Amino acid sequence: MKALDLLLTQVEKAHGLEVGCIGIEPQIEDAMGLTNINEIATASPRVQTLVFGPADFMASINMRTLVVGEQPEGYDRGDAYHHILMTILMAARAHGLQAIDGPYLQIRDVEAFRRSAQRSAALGFDGKWVLHPGQIDAANEVFSPRQEDYDKAEMILDAYEWHTSAAGGARGAAMLGDEMIDEASRKMALVISAKGRAAGMARTTSFEPSQ
Repeated sequence: MKALDLLLTQVEKAHGLEVGCIGIEPQIEDAMGLTNINEIATASPRVQTLVFGPADFMASINMRTLVVGEQPEGYDRGDAYHHILMTILMAARAHGLQAIDGPYLQIRDVEAFRRSAQRSAALGFDGKWVLHPGQIDAANEVFSPRQEDYDKAEMILDAYEWHTSAAGGARGAAMLGDEMIDEASRKMALVISAKGRAAGMARTTSFEPSQ
């Protein structure tokens, strides 16, 4: 990684680019990579994203399947990729990086791609590689919040801001409908709100202090 960093610095200087503007997105493709993921995540300030490379990874651990991203036959409970995905996600979040799921190779099976994407999106991944234009809409849909979730997140942010203000009583916790909201609620809502705003979503509800 250090050699790559140096090479990229030379490229940037040769082309009049700002040093450090070229990022690195390491793919975690085998057991050794997963074991050393924290060292990889911090190997260079250029590292921006950790990406799961499913095909090479499956081969490296002798997983018994030829369908990339699908559960191996005989593994009928749980998710065979959960530990891998969560390890990548934890390292990414610990070091302020993006976490991206790898590709789904059955490019004509959009529903299977959607199912695979939903798995990593539910955990908190930021996106998933696509191999074909037909997968783009499904990826955007899966990694964007549902309208009702986006609306609720914005409502929580507005309500919490008001309730913690002097006008709202300067409280650290409050009720929004039947749900208690506090600082942890605000942090969770910020995640959904940011994803919705990035997707260009518009809210369909608003918070009224009288509520």
